[in-house]
Amino acid sequence: MTVILVFFIASWYLSLFFQTFFLHRYAAHKSFTMSKFTEKVVYVLTWIFQGSNYLSPYGYGVMHRMHHAFADTEDDPHSPKYDETIWNMMWKTKTIYSDIANKKLIPEKRFTEGVPQWEAFDKIARSWPSRIFWAGVYITIYYVYADVWWLWLLLPIQFLLSPIHGAIINWFAHKYGYRNFEVGDTSRNFLPVDFLMMGESYHNNHHKNGSRPNFGGIRWHEIDPTYLVMKVLDKIGVITLKRHKEVQLENIEKAKAA
Repeated sequence: MTVILVFFIASWYLSLFFQTFFLHRYAAHKSFTMSKFTEKVVYVLTWIFQGSNYLSPYGYGVMHRMHHAFADTEDDPHSPKYDETIWNMMWKTKTIYSDIANKKLIPEKRFTEGVPQWEAFDKIARSWPSRIFWAGVYITIYYVYADVWWLWLLLPIQFLLSPIHGAIINWFAHKYGYRNFEVGDTSRNFLPVDFLMMGESYHNNHHKNGSRPNFGGIRWHEIDPTYLVMKVLDKIGVITLKRHKEVQLENIEKAKAA
């Protein structure tokens, strides 16, 4: 039982880390920079730790930029305001994401510019053989170590960790929680202490300043675990965090463009 619980918890947080670190803060918002070699290493690590749930950084990054541009309007790829249930929202999100990742939908240049692309790798990582391979790995681990029947109830969640992580924020963090800033959408800080989503639930903070590397830090209790890891990676030279002045200048440019 212990092995499965450790495996599930580790999968939850490692999958989530690469989603928020690479897909969200890097691909969508360029909150930091890294070398092309490091970028490719992180691509592979994202595939390993997201496994059967692997999301294309290009598809995610473009769609998330659209979410910020059209937040809580009819053009938002995912908004509780326009989707009756969380399941409807998840299906709509999946459809738009797939169209972007498969290049069936060609968005405006402002949404695609600078978003990382490694098409050859994405084609493999998003393929059905890849997803079936990882599903086989999960099933084998559960078959060997799940010695109590109810542990098998975790397996369907294991297959869908990335969509679940996204749905928690895109649904609940637009419905419940508190606001530090009045912004032109319904974003909220879902958890006062984000032990579950590694900083992602400070959604209102993030919508106020999308390219800010630290999603927390507005109130004393808002600790962003992913940002703490990013500070270490910046310190040892793996990444270079965007500094406060750079974020301010970027916001001024965005305001002018708007």
